[in-house]
Amino acid sequence: MGPECFLLQLTSRKSPSGNSILCCFVDVLGAFKNLLAIIVCKWGLLNPQRGLNLLFVITNVAHNLFYMRILIANDDGYQSPGIRSLHEAMSRISHSIIVAPDRNRSGASNALTLTHPIKVTEHAEDIYSVEGTPADCVNIALSGLLKETISMVVSGINDGPNMGDDVLYSGTVAAAMEGRFLGTPALALSMATHEPSHFDTAADVAVKLVSHLSEADLPTNMVLNVNVPDVPTDELAGFALTRLGTRHPSANAIAETSPRGDTIFWIGPAGDINDDSAGTDFHAVKNNYVSITPVTTDLTKTEMQPSLNRWLERLR
Repeated sequence: MGPECFLLQLTSRKSPSGNSILCCFVDVLGAFKNLLAIIVCKWGLLNPQRGLNLLFVITNVAHNLFYMRILIANDDGYQSPGIRSLHEAMSRISHSIIVAPDRNRSGASNALTLTHPIKVTEHAEDIYSVEGTPADCVNIALSGLLKETISMVVSGINDGPNMGDDVLYSGTVAAAMEGRFLGTPALALSMATHEPSHFDTAADVAVKLVSHLSEADLPTNMVLNVNVPDVPTDELAGFALTRLGTRHPSANAIAETSPRGDTIFWIGPAGDINDDSAGTDFHAVKNNYVSITPVTTDLTKTEMQPSLNRWLERLR
């Protein structure tokens, strides 16, 4: 009997503390305990490393299915194709719950509704809409609506990119930020083009990242901002750790006259890309890489403090 086979026999019995993930897995699926043992032992005898790898996969799947609860939010609304695709994918590896705006709230950034009550509507099991911003959705879900403990907030899949300066306006990123403010690990997912065709690619990326996010040593003030090229999964070049690029200033506001003769304005479109050099999120997705940018909630430019202190000394 290989060491991995012995390990399975030990962990397939309920421990006194009841904390073993595999114990819980075997208890729930007791009918399959012997079959799992045979598979792992057989593979282990043929290849010990393969046996241990299989055991790791089994425990990881058990943890996700029975312990992980994911809150899904966005800024495109609870009926958007991106959030439905994400919900389907997350439901394969966890218990996932949608709490999202009742309509498109793109560009809402981190705004919270403070001047009136917020209505929440349950449309189906684990699907809620909120008459508020993306940050409202996450705040209400984590602090009042949901009774179970949420393991992670996943925001998206956004219908369009959130790269460079976009992140300051993005409701998708803001929903993830709100989760992190409230002590929950979070990531934001966006398609790198508008009107994308491959939400399934981003869903595949989400499954891979969420399944292993607990292994990443993320600071408590950080979220991962993920942008996915609009290509089939097998055409992705890989993952790239990136920094935010930049855009030129946005176009001017567009003035119009309403039917009642009032002057009204439309906000101008986002500016063209300014910095898409190697290492930026823009450069990564242009080359079919999934861009992963660590974004911090601390906006302090600490390296500027010494020179600004000298400037302030001259003002005293």
